[in-house]
Amino acid sequence: MSGTILVTGGAGYIGSHVLRQLNAVGEKVVVLDNLSKGFRQAVQGDLVVGEAGDYAFVSRLMAERKVDTVMHFAAHTVVPESVALPLKYYGNNTCATRNLLQACLDNRVTNFVFSSTAAVYGMLADGYADENSPTQPINSYGTSKLMSEWMLRDVAAVNPLRYVALRYFNVAGADSNSRIGQATPGATLLTKVACEAMVGKRAHVSVYGSDYPTPDGTGVRDYIHVEDLASAHLSALSYLRAQRPSVTLNVGYGHGYSVREVLRMVETVGGKPLIIRDEPRRAGDPAYLVARAERIRAELGWVPRYDDLQVIVSSALAWERKLLLEPWI
Repeated sequence: MSGTILVTGGAGYIGSHVLRQLNAVGEKVVVLDNLSKGFRQAVQGDLVVGEAGDYAFVSRLMAERKVDTVMHFAAHTVVPESVALPLKYYGNNTCATRNLLQACLDNRVTNFVFSSTAAVYGMLADGYADENSPTQPINSYGTSKLMSEWMLRDVAAVNPLRYVALRYFNVAGADSNSRIGQATPGATLLTKVACEAMVGKRAHVSVYGSDYPTPDGTGVRDYIHVEDLASAHLSALSYLRAQRPSVTLNVGYGHGYSVREVLRMVETVGGKPLIIRDEPRRAGDPAYLVARAERIRAELGWVPRYDDLQVIVSSALAWERKLLLEPWI
């Protein structure tokens, strides 16, 4: 019988969606979150408040709960902030992961699913990233995650621990039944920001850069529904339990939308125009970044269900409308 799954950052946006899917299939889970960005009400079940980088605390928790698998989401994720405050990102994303990995080794944890990012690729010549593309991050967020990937690689080479590192592209949307979603104040993800503007929480939407070498001048990204991203983690868990070798995989749909295309879809679903302001480019933003994502389908048998921009936006907007009536604080 499988042991307990420790989900770090499980009260956050992505972690809480993974948690809900784990609970739905009857897994035994404990969530570790410091609640700096997460929410108690996002957690179904066992929540422990603490720091993922606190070795002694986490090691005791693993021993007490008989943890054999870790899904690691706890991280800072805002690209512009990472440019301004690099040590904050190396401290929380890289150093804390090092301590977490030490606790895993000392408690004989065998499976590790890591929340990585497409930001590890940086600026690619054609804008398409496969898992063998050069990793040349252009911001501290991407670098902090890549360093954690390197630690995983080196640890797994000489220990029983095996891992799946999932390089996320642009996550968007919310639970299809509007039970959970992103509720972080001051969020920076485009779909979230645009839907907040649609329901009146923001006066306008800023477009950072309209002079990129793309069809309409705005950045192009591979937007993936959070529920599909969450299901990839369950596929990764099954893969590891089948004693398969460690692997690093892109999680995306393999096609992109520009910022203006996303905003037009929000206007279509919301039924009214947004106030849009063009702003200068932000540091650390590539023009074009889309996944080549054939490998995750082949390796994990992952089959996305929500590859539709209108579905993504509709779920995000439904969540924002629910938050108007039932704010999360």
